[in-house]
Amino acid sequence: VRRGPTESQGKNVEPGDDQAKGLSPGTVPGPGSRPMAEAPLRKQREVGSLLLKRFLQPLPLGLRGERTLVADEVHERRRIHIADFCRKYQVSKPRRSLIRLVSRLYVEDKHRLLYCEVPKAGCSNWKRVLMVLNGLASSPHNISHQFVHYGTHLHRLDSYSLHKAYELLGSFTKVLFVRDPMERLVSAFRDKFEHPNVYYHPVFGKAILRKYRANASAEALGTGAGVTFSEFVQYLLDQQKPVGMDIHWEPIGQLCSPCLIDYDFIGKFEDLEKDANYFLKLIGAPRDLQFPSFKDRHSTDERTTPAVVKHYLLQIPPLQRQQIYNLYYLDYLMFNYSKPHF
Repeated sequence: VRRGPTESQGKNVEPGDDQAKGLSPGTVPGPGSRPMAEAPLRKQREVGSLLLKRFLQPLPLGLRGERTLVADEVHERRRIHIADFCRKYQVSKPRRSLIRLVSRLYVEDKHRLLYCEVPKAGCSNWKRVLMVLNGLASSPHNISHQFVHYGTHLHRLDSYSLHKAYELLGSFTKVLFVRDPMERLVSAFRDKFEHPNVYYHPVFGKAILRKYRANASAEALGTGAGVTFSEFVQYLLDQQKPVGMDIHWEPIGQLCSPCLIDYDFIGKFEDLEKDANYFLKLIGAPRDLQFPSFKDRHSTDERTTPAVVKHYLLQIPPLQRQQIYNLYYLDYLMFNYSKPHF
């Protein structure tokens, strides 16, 4: 666990990739998600608050600087780059962010892993791999989307006691996979707004169309379908959003707090299979377990490549392109991504 400077404040979010659970206060639950009972939510807040107090106290020697994984030079440079970023920018984070963080970390006991879920960065297939590692399935290829996101088979850090959560943060291998911010953003838009969606259209689509589309038709306002990328960008840049942020497009630095949690391994979506399989080898995963390459949803769609991203960015004015870049500026710096060529 790294103590010290942390990132900037995030807003309320909707549950993880395709409504994975773990709501922040004030969040609207998605389809298929069960309302969180008052007692578990109170426990989650208490654990997060107590963990933050622990982080602000001197750490036991056993947790300070203890490495649980030794990776190659490329991956070690990524870890060092983030540490340097955190020291340089001294960004602060409110207390509630840690409360959210403990619900983003998935625990895999057999191989002593903590995985921070980042939607649109391979999280569905990572959950499948965690299930195989934990003995819940024999192969990631026969695990359905519903089972991955709506089941309760994987445990999150907020389900543990304060003492146990603190112990796991100090002793388990912590892994994070990131993605180019613009690619992740466009991928989220395509997934949630260009296909039928029983949550995003009525909750986000209706609100976006009501505020940003002049003379919107009754049909559009009734369904929330048909949001354009330009309208979506207006919503993102609006300081008075009609509906809060969502974890599918919230900055990764706010989701997984790399300045608060000292991740042992930083993988990149751009080299997802290569990085993931290298990591699985490092932790001693079964040799026949390979990270799945299939696309979880909308498998016939073209993948969100740099060329696809450029196509969407050209739909908005240059000023808005710069403003979107500014919104994800810290992610670009923290994870060492190059500024896109507009």
